Amino acid sequence: MTIFDKIFSTSQTVAYDGFTDWHSHILPGVDDGVESISDSLSILSEYERMGVSDVWLTPHVMEDIPNKTEDLRKKFEDLVSSYGGEVKLHLAAENMMDSLFLSRLEAGDVLPIGEDKEMLLVETSYFNPTIRFKEIVEEIQRNGFTPLIAHPERYAYVGSLSEYGRWKDAGCKFQLNILSLTGHYGPYAKEYSQKMLKGGFYDFAGTDIHRPGHVGLLKGMKIKKDLAEILSKLQIQKL
Repeated sequence: MTIFDKIFSTSQTVAYDGFTDWHSHILPGVDDGVESISDSLSILSEYERMGVSDVWLTPHVMEDIPNKTEDLRKKFEDLVSSYGGEVKLHLAAENMMDSLFLSRLEAGDVLPIGEDKEMLLVETSYFNPTIRFKEIVEEIQRNGFTPLIAHPERYAYVGSLSEYGRWKDAGCKFQLNILSLTGHYGPYAKEYSQKMLKGGFYDFAGTDIHRPGHVGLLKGMKIKKDLAEILSKLQIQKL
């Protein structure tokens, strides 16, 4: 190993100053994420100490968790009124690419993400490709949105950078789950998150935090110096 290799293989703790979290399940009592408003406030207090700037609350919307837009907005308003801290809160949703999503998209009943509400955060099964994936992507675009694929590195059925490249060529943007880089979601997610980060595939980064215990994992997270330098540029993607 050369001196150069040693320098760039050194691990360092991830910093969160100015971080915008583009994927979280902090909105309480709506999905498999945070259950109580006290836990939400606890996480947000930790985020303040970590230097987090903004966080998108992205509860699941899918056939198994058919959250209604008006209910999510009410929950969001309740959290905002209870919090009043320094982290800026924004509401969107993580949409499973299923029949419920298509019907809600057609009706204009969606919660977009981004400064100009120009994207929709979407996900697929971790193990099986979405039927009509290409057609759904095109339908999202026809409705004036850009698909933002949540944690693509977790979709084990993809299996190649070239296939991920085809998703990008089709106009999709990618959101990294930063804990994927440590192996938190298994070896496949670790391998492909590192490959895609180095390859410039990602547009945004998020935590996908589901409970207060995940804060400790984020604060103690260490990755190689070269990955940390690339990640730091993603983490400060602003609204």
